[in-house]
Amino acid sequence: MPATLDLTDPSARPVRPAAIAADGKPVLVGMDRDELIAAMAEAGVPERQRKMRVNQLWHWLYVRGSSDFADMHTISKDLRDKLDAHFSVARPEIVEEQISSDGTRKWLMRFPPRGAGRPVEVETVYIPEEGRGTLCISSQVGCTLTCTFCHTGTQKLVRNLTPEEILAQLLVARDRLGDFPHKDTPQGAIVPTEGRKVTNIVMMGMGEPLYNFENVKKALLIASDGDGLALSRRRITLSTSGVVPEITRTGTEIGVMLAISLHAVRDELRDELVPINKKYPLKQLLDACRAYPGLSNARRITFEYVMLKGVNDSLSDAKELVRLLKGIPAKINLIPFNPWPGSAYECSDWDTIETFADFINANGYASPIRTPRGRDILAACGQLKSESERMRKTERLALEAMMIAGHGAD
Repeated sequence: MPATLDLTDPSARPVRPAAIAADGKPVLVGMDRDELIAAMAEAGVPERQRKMRVNQLWHWLYVRGSSDFADMHTISKDLRDKLDAHFSVARPEIVEEQISSDGTRKWLMRFPPRGAGRPVEVETVYIPEEGRGTLCISSQVGCTLTCTFCHTGTQKLVRNLTPEEILAQLLVARDRLGDFPHKDTPQGAIVPTEGRKVTNIVMMGMGEPLYNFENVKKALLIASDGDGLALSRRRITLSTSGVVPEITRTGTEIGVMLAISLHAVRDELRDELVPINKKYPLKQLLDACRAYPGLSNARRITFEYVMLKGVNDSLSDAKELVRLLKGIPAKINLIPFNPWPGSAYECSDWDTIETFADFINANGYASPIRTPRGRDILAACGQLKSESERMRKTERLALEAMMIAGHGAD
């Protein structure tokens, strides 16, 4: 008689294999509650206790910010030891931390290979402002989109980040800023004067979030869960270059604020600057924006527009931008181009940017000019990149053979 597995029973579901720590243990961070119940079953927790234990874990992971089972003193020592033997809640390795003269912080974090052949690295940026602190989170290692003005686009896609790796960027930032209860903020750090240190998150780091939809969705639903990290969905913004089929899903399934990486008002120029436009041209993109679930004056779409000297910064471009966005509740973020090594573009002159902004403002759209932050550490918009590359198959096999050969060495 064939065996059957009842997947409607959370305890019968296998722990998802994607997030395995460097020590080979499954990582509990990034699992939803049903997956955590299955993990408790695997660890031998009696069925009647599993829901309670999951609630305790959720609190320790996302309210208290614990990265060690030993700290979870409301859980018995025997169970803590058992969980530690089976699972990991450790943070990723911080390879480098850089602090800009303006207080912006950038972390280079290292994660296990998980199909890439070697460990991978991503960059995460914290931008402190008066009254709020914004964390810019990466969704992929590298990118497939090759936007010509973006430094990340020069790094080929290595792999998607898992939900755990996306959330880990937020947890590490809160650790380093003293943003969990009973944690101290580093001396001299530039952070909001009161309240949370990380008040907003933006999916605007390395990669295209909507090409990693399921993992981004799971991570953001955990980040916005009211019993844990409890970030308001109004304070979470997902930026896309225009993956039209996933835009409606973003609104209905995640419910966060939407930003569009626009940068041009004519298809022929956008084809060059943002090549995904060849697949999803402006009309399709803007139709999807008009249909975005929950769109209103209180939930406007942000259109990001990088100012490139002599490319997209004329008054005629501003007029066409206003025409294109007619009827869409919107804000237009004007981004002075942030240079990076080898870039072919220059930033528009400041007078040109102000003239562009004044015209858009006069036509009823808020058009703040984004103050460049973290340029001295390559942490500004469009400057993020790591050195990670996907190994060729022959390289991966050679590395695995070396690891197997050296496994029993002293």
